[in-house]
Amino acid sequence: MAASDRASAQTPSSWDNETCLGCHGEPGLSAELPSGEILDLTVDEDQWHDSLHAAWDLKCILCHTEITAIPHDSPPSSDRREYATQKSEGCVVCHREQEVFDDGVHAQAREEGNTAAAVCSDCHDAHYVSDPPLSRVEIPETCRTCHSEIYDRYEESVHGGALSDGNPDVPTCTDCHGVHDIEGPSRGPFHLYSPAICATCHADEELMSEYGIRTDVFDTYVADFHGRTITLFQEITPDQDTNAPVCVSCHGVHDIQPADEEGSKVAQANLQATCQQCHPNADVAFPEAWMSHYSASADEWPVVYWVRLFYRILIPVVIGAMLVYVAIDLLGRWRRRKEVQHA
Repeated sequence: MAASDRASAQTPSSWDNETCLGCHGEPGLSAELPSGEILDLTVDEDQWHDSLHAAWDLKCILCHTEITAIPHDSPPSSDRREYATQKSEGCVVCHREQEVFDDGVHAQAREEGNTAAAVCSDCHDAHYVSDPPLSRVEIPETCRTCHSEIYDRYEESVHGGALSDGNPDVPTCTDCHGVHDIEGPSRGPFHLYSPAICATCHADEELMSEYGIRTDVFDTYVADFHGRTITLFQEITPDQDTNAPVCVSCHGVHDIQPADEEGSKVAQANLQATCQQCHPNADVAFPEAWMSHYSASADEWPVVYWVRLFYRILIPVVIGAMLVYVAIDLLGRWRRRKEVQHA
C-alpha cells in the first residue's frame, strides 16, 4: 500500500513524519499558487532528520494545521510571500518567548504594509532549523538577503573584515540591533543609547587587551561635552533624540574603519570634514585640539598632562592654605574677644 493510501486510512492526528515524508521526500514535488508562483513541497529527509525540530520529534502537522486530508487542498495562500507569513505566525505557539518579535522593526514594517519585511522563515529555514540556529558568520549573510547594500559596507569595515577572516570577537548585526526584538535608527532611543552598545566591547578590558585597544575611549567620551550631553538626554528626555554626536556620528555605522586607515572618518586628514557635520565653521585647527578620546599622560599630550597636574596640586594647596588662614583668623578673633571679656 502506498504512503498516501495508508495516510488516507488514518486520521490527521495519527500521521507521523515518516508518513508525510513518504510523499514529500520525493524530489520535484510542488504546487502552483494563484499568483502563478511554484511552491516547492519537497523536504530533504536527511536534512530534516539532522534538524532541531526532528530532534524534538515534532510532527509536521503541528505547523501544517491546515492539512486535514489526502490528497491535500490547495495551500490557503495567494502567493509564496503570503504563505511564508502565514506559516511563520504559528511559530509563537511553541516559541512564546519570541513574542518580542512583534515589537521589532520587521513586525512594525509589516503592520505598515511592507510584505517584504522579514518573518521567521526568512532567517530560520522552515524545515532545517539547526542548533544553534545561525553561526556568527551566517548572521550577517542571512541579513544580507534583504539588506545587501548594508552588508557590502559592513563586509569592508573593520568589524566585517575581521569576521570574514574568522574572528568571532567582532560584532555582527544582532549584537547591535538585537535578535528578535530588532531595533534600528528609526527609533530615537536606539540612537540615543547606542554608545552603550559600543561600550559592550570597547569598555571590556579583557577583550580589548587581546587586540591592543585602549578601553578609556568610552570613559573619556562620557566625560567630555558630547558624552555629558548624551547622558543628560538619557536621564531627562530618554524618548527624545539627541542633537549631540554619538559614536556612530563620527566613526560611521556599518562602514567603520580603524582610525589610522586612510578611509576612516576620524583619520587626521578627514577629521575636519567629520567635525563640520555639526560645526560647519570648524577650521583646520579645530580637530587638532581633540585628544582622540585618550587621557593625557607624560607621553601623550604632555603639556595638558603637566598643566592638569600642576592645577591638581595648586588648587588643593591654595584652598587648603585659605582654610587654614580662615581658621587661624577665627581662632585669633575668638581669643581677643575672650581677653576683652576678662579684662
